[in-house]
Amino acid sequence: MSVAALIGFGRDIGTRFALIGLLPGALFALFVLALAWSGAPADAPDVDRVLDHARDLDGWAGGLLFLALVVAAVVLQPLQLGLVRVLEGYWPARIRELGRGRQQRRRDALAAAAAPRAELPSAAELTAMADAESRLQRLFGSDPALLLPTALGNALRAAETRAGEPYGLDAVVAWPRLYPLLPDGVRALVDDQRDGLDLAARLCATFAAAAAVSVVLLLTHGWWLLVPVACVALSWLAYRGAIAAAIAYGEGIRAAIDLHRFDLLTAMHLPLPATLEQERAVNEQLSLFLRQSWPVDFVYEHGAREAERA
Repeated sequence: MSVAALIGFGRDIGTRFALIGLLPGALFALFVLALAWSGAPADAPDVDRVLDHARDLDGWAGGLLFLALVVAAVVLQPLQLGLVRVLEGYWPARIRELGRGRQQRRRDALAAAAAPRAELPSAAELTAMADAESRLQRLFGSDPALLLPTALGNALRAAETRAGEPYGLDAVVAWPRLYPLLPDGVRALVDDQRDGLDLAARLCATFAAAAAVSVVLLLTHGWWLLVPVACVALSWLAYRGAIAAAIAYGEGIRAAIDLHRFDLLTAMHLPLPATLEQERAVNEQLSLFLRQSWPVDFVYEHGAREAERA
């Protein structure tokens, strides 16, 4: 299969699937094949053996390998959300508590750094406090009781809880309804940020799996154990990338809600509030209704805006 054909195939199946589904799976499969072709675990890895096997790979074998990768990617794609939730820290309760303590200490340190320590702080102190407050807002949710045991989980929790908070809007229930109303440019930006998060999470798991496989195959081959060490390092870097992507994704959601939250009220035929206080009252009722089907006596506004434009 030619490079042009692969590019065309990637466009046909979608950029997200090719990037998040196929790429990490292809990296893992090629890594395991290279280890097997190199002679491990029976012999110490030999790069020349790998090259010989690669040259002997004909078109049919390559096509079957690519087809197997596509099938595996399709099967694993529905598990992407579960993978992200594992990295977020949705673990059994006893294990979860082990990580929450460290995250609590990080949150407390940022909260202490953001708090004023003098009646008249200097300009440098104000800058440091503002930076700590900004990091606290981006890295942790507003409710300490909902703290998760991983940095990724808390960054995503911050995106969920803080995005609509200034307006009394629960972003968790509002976002799926607001997302289809976003302009194409805004939606594409948020999608790119989410794709970055999912790709980093998938690469984190891929490199971790590669480390486990390579330890088994290279355990008796001395300095070749640097390969699983490198895989662990790459997995850690991918996890840090996932945290950065989660922060960017949260900022994208927050910006979309800041700019387009009234589109949701308009689409639901609710009158637009005149003040922030009125907006918060309306959004709190709307959030209760969407989250729990809370009985709310909404007064709808049908066709008023079309009449005004006419």
